[in-house]
Amino acid sequence: MDIEQLRLYCLQKKRVTEDFPFDQDTLVFKVLGKMFALFPLAKWEKGEGSVNLKCDPDYALELRETYHSIVGGFHSNKKHWNTIYIHKGELHPKLVCEFIDHSYDLVVKGMTKKMRQELD
Repeated sequence: MDIEQLRLYCLQKKRVTEDFPFDQDTLVFKVLGKMFALFPLAKWEKGEGSVNLKCDPDYALELRETYHSIVGGFHSNKKHWNTIYIHKGELHPKLVCEFIDHSYDLVVKGMTKKMRQELD
């Protein structure tokens, strides 16, 4: 799975935008202004693709114990964010998409009722 496929997958979700709020290297996807996925582009260019995704804390620990390709979020709150290393080839693309869905859904769940109504 390449970064363009992941980019398009993120963008097909409701009310998602992409930008570079931190620097020109970190592509960030947001739903109604709330981050759910971060891609370090320089690592992708080196063949070391990864993505930071929000994750339920208990599920995050379970995933880290199960997969070598998943660690605590790099430069993120490790309780709530995982870094998923795509380049290691351990994870099926469908599973990576499920992790993106989980991150998106978790962010939406944490929004106010008014914000969630904007997604309908």
